[in-house]
Amino acid sequence: MPALASHRKPRPRVRTTAPAVGLTTVALASVTLLSTQSAVAAPGPKPRVEDVQKKVDDLYRQAGTATQQYNQAKEASATQRAKVDALLDDVAERADKLNDARRTLGTYAAAQYRNGSIAPSATFFLADDPQSYFDQSQLMDRMTSRQQKAITDFRTQQVKAAKKRSEAVRSLETLTTTQATLRTSKQDVQKKLGEARTLLSKLTAEEKARLAEIERKKEAEAKRKAEELAKRQAAAKAEADREAEEAAKEPGGGSGTGTGTGSDSDATTKAAKVLAFARAQIGKPYVWGATGPASYDCSGLTQAAWKAAGVDIPRTTWDQVKIGTRVATADLRPGDLVFFYDDISHVGIYKGDGMMIHAPKPGANVREESIYYMPIYGSVRPA
Repeated sequence: MPALASHRKPRPRVRTTAPAVGLTTVALASVTLLSTQSAVAAPGPKPRVEDVQKKVDDLYRQAGTATQQYNQAKEASATQRAKVDALLDDVAERADKLNDARRTLGTYAAAQYRNGSIAPSATFFLADDPQSYFDQSQLMDRMTSRQQKAITDFRTQQVKAAKKRSEAVRSLETLTTTQATLRTSKQDVQKKLGEARTLLSKLTAEEKARLAEIERKKEAEAKRKAEELAKRQAAAKAEADREAEEAAKEPGGGSGTGTGTGSDSDATTKAAKVLAFARAQIGKPYVWGATGPASYDCSGLTQAAWKAAGVDIPRTTWDQVKIGTRVATADLRPGDLVFFYDDISHVGIYKGDGMMIHAPKPGANVREESIYYMPIYGSVRPA
């Protein structure tokens, strides 16, 4: 029996691929969203107060270094500006001389144009008498000599003016570079100080209290070391005085020439003036780049103090450390300069007993402090 054809309509095929892709996309998007929310909701661990203090101290030190770079660039800029101004004045003076020489040449040229170029024989025949010819001839010879000198002067002034102009251009280029360094240093200081302020602003009241306690302990330890140095220095002085006294008792012991007395007395007088000035600045604010009289940075204070004693010292810590005589910490005397950190970015004035007067950092005032508050680099006696 023949098979009958089916009258059922064939079932349409259903594509399931697209929905699967859609579900996968939704799932991935959900996972990504959850991951992002987790990342936002779970920030990294908050830094310890000790780490914040270390970071802030380091930022202040970096700001101190940038301040010295700023001071150096500012001083160089001022020096270069004075040089450029002097050169521009010189160029203007040379231009005046060149213009004078040019006018002289112009006068001769105009005279020659008016008189024309007449041969000597024609001049002889056209002269009223032979004597007047010879007089005129001698005058022309002298005129020619003056013309030659005028030409020589013009050329000399031209060369000198060109040389000074070139020198002025080079000096202006140097000034531009120096001023760019000045701007960069200023921005660097502001950046470091801004970072330090941001870190401190994020501390809670409890964390700020802990930070203050850490600071007190640091100051106490520095003071303890200063007291130890004061004791060692006092003992050394007592021993030196005893030896001098014994030497004076020996026959002929008191008959020295006294060659060092005047020098020591002069140094003591200068040191007293330095310290008197420094003490008078206590309480004034630290401002980076400041040299007084209302505020100071560290090297601005030391420079001003020694200037009050009649001694000019350089502006930056990097230059101040190169002057005078190097002194060991144990041999420090009042007025000596003590430098800090490996990069020599800070300086203070030794006042005795292990203490100094210095302009510490932004937000602080000029004050007395132990020289052991910061790592010591070295010390000098300016005069």
